[in-house]
Amino acid sequence: MESPPNSSPFPSSILKKVRLSPFLLILLPFIVLVIILYREEFTSSIFVQLDFRVSSQQHNSTSRIKKSKEKLPFAIGETQEGCDIFSGKWVWDEKKPLYEESECPYITPQLTCQANGRPDKDYQHWRWQPHGCSLPSFNATLLLETLRGKRMLFVGDSLNRGQHHSLICLVNGLIPENAKSMETVGNFDVFTIKSYNATIEFYWAPFLLESNADDAVKHRIYKRVVRNGSIDVHGKYWKGADIIVFNTYLWWRSGYHFNISKGSFDDVKNIVEVSTEDAYRMTMKSMLRWIKENMDLKKTRVFFTSMSPSHEKSTEWGGEANKNCFNETKMIDDPNYWGSDSRKSIMQVIGEEFGKSKVPISFLNITQLSSYRRDAHTSIYKKQWNPLTPEQLANPFSYADCFHWCLPGLPDTWNELLFAKLFYP
Repeated sequence: MESPPNSSPFPSSILKKVRLSPFLLILLPFIVLVIILYREEFTSSIFVQLDFRVSSQQHNSTSRIKKSKEKLPFAIGETQEGCDIFSGKWVWDEKKPLYEESECPYITPQLTCQANGRPDKDYQHWRWQPHGCSLPSFNATLLLETLRGKRMLFVGDSLNRGQHHSLICLVNGLIPENAKSMETVGNFDVFTIKSYNATIEFYWAPFLLESNADDAVKHRIYKRVVRNGSIDVHGKYWKGADIIVFNTYLWWRSGYHFNISKGSFDDVKNIVEVSTEDAYRMTMKSMLRWIKENMDLKKTRVFFTSMSPSHEKSTEWGGEANKNCFNETKMIDDPNYWGSDSRKSIMQVIGEEFGKSKVPISFLNITQLSSYRRDAHTSIYKKQWNPLTPEQLANPFSYADCFHWCLPGLPDTWNELLFAKLFYP
């Protein structure tokens, strides 16, 4: 049988020059055979666990790797054996929410549903209960002590900004008024905890790569374009973070094709159209490469939050045509529900790229559990960007926001899952 290419650890030029004894000529094939047989085992010992399961093949590989991995930074325990914290159900909990909207002045007015007239509060009282185990209780004191002298950073779009504001609200009550501040500078929202010498930051980069929608204020661009190989344009501002939480999906929802630039955003000669999946894959590769080259993975942690679902088509859950999340106060009770706006082909891209990468990244799979929550969107109860027309006022479905989520609300659960994966991976 023909030997695999490059299977010998000795260059052929050296073998030609060196006169080998008959004994060595007999022994050499056995040495090479041992190296071939055990090379995979030697290599696998340096792998680190990837917490993402999209197929049984990846799951088996992950289980094998888990046995040899070192303790992840910040971890104080492990998730109960066999427990998938992202698979479960919503249960009513009178102890929710963990803070009141009026107690947290840092929530953007696009998410303050009660202040903008929402009449019900039931959406605030649900707790996520995994099957077969329980989430560890969110411990604001533990998180603050862990962040002492450190920098935590959320990177992505407005949904990640909502999760950032949620986390601030979850710890806000423990911090004296004179020991905290919030400042917006360019693409950054920086919450500083002076008494802990810590920051919880958000950086606006809806595609992670450089794009024509990168202005943190004026980013409502119809024809969206991203530049290939440009992650360092933003990434240079992420360096030095101890914990990073990435997300990117909402702004990719512009159809089944996407525009990629190799030069100027204004020069059509440099712009090519590819499938959205190919463009998204390019971004995942860039993100994973950036993490590998710029993060000290023995000291830092990286998370990626999956797509946040929208509820724009009520027919998908048995509702009437031309309606959406407006006036929905009950969640979807079909455990298999999956809306068409949450594209499984994008989830597959994430799974494939994360699955073959050796970069340790913790995956926050919030899509399915959030898909049930048609009741938790901001809907019409938010600050409007522009004055509403008489036609819009006559038809609230026409301007209901079924992308973003009220605070307190669903993003608090995302942070409870983040807390669980940070300390109990």
